[in-house]
Amino acid sequence: MITKEATAAAPAPERAAPAPPRPARKHRPAWDEIPRWQIYLPLGGYLVFTLIPFYWILLFSLRPAGSTSLVPWPVTFDHFEKVWTERSFGTYFGNSVLVGVATLVMTTLVALAGGYALARFDFKVKRVFMLALLCSQFVPGALLLVPLFEIFAELRMINSLVSVIIAETVFQLPLSMILISNFIKNVPYSLEEAAWVDGCGRMRAFRIVVLPLLRPGLIAVGSFAFVHSWNHFLFALMFLNNQGKQTIPVGLNTLMSADSVDLGALAAGGIVAAVPVVIVFAFIQKWLITGFSAGAVKG
Repeated sequence: MITKEATAAAPAPERAAPAPPRPARKHRPAWDEIPRWQIYLPLGGYLVFTLIPFYWILLFSLRPAGSTSLVPWPVTFDHFEKVWTERSFGTYFGNSVLVGVATLVMTTLVALAGGYALARFDFKVKRVFMLALLCSQFVPGALLLVPLFEIFAELRMINSLVSVIIAETVFQLPLSMILISNFIKNVPYSLEEAAWVDGCGRMRAFRIVVLPLLRPGLIAVGSFAFVHSWNHFLFALMFLNNQGKQTIPVGLNTLMSADSVDLGALAAGGIVAAVPVVIVFAFIQKWLITGFSAGAVKG
């Protein structure tokens, strides 16, 4: 039995030392609190670094031949006239427009049908098919030149713009189908079901309900296919032998020879090749960003 004296004689337990105070968290400045010069200075430097090559091309295309001035004065359009008439860039431009528009239409239509099937139907080899589409993006286009050339030679389609259009469409389809299928998945399936209840068939429900909601995605896929076919060099170089059927990238290559390079004509040809793409992107920028961002949300 413990007595009161023993209890009083027992030493009191030591108290634990107080924990050191935590260091105060540093206040992270909000976006509005950051000085504007810290944002605009690096962006301005990057913009200057990006625009210098474009200014250099514009300078060579507008200043007279043999001039070393850093300012295009006096301004001359002789280089543009030379490439458009003497170098047949008018013909190259028309061929590129035909190939680009045809590739855009064919890629969009086929990718729309395939993307709808991937998004709305389940079948046994669906995952294998999706894996094959993804793996096809790892194959460089140069590896497809020999088999495609053999196929088009058997079909007697060499030196025809149709061969280039088919090759560009096939090359663009895998990525386009994946983008379209992801975009269709973002459209609620209940909208189609409601249209079926109202008496619409599958095709009519798709045309009335789903298709209007796919406009940003279709614009994104179509513009991507157009720009790629506009700038692609290998297929037009390999499948087209007649100068009257060549496209702008091949036409730019003809301005360079082993002995000399006409810098003024080459710069003017580059401006002619770049301006249509810049104009297209200026008009569809809003839809393009919306389409790619919406198509990447669901997979």
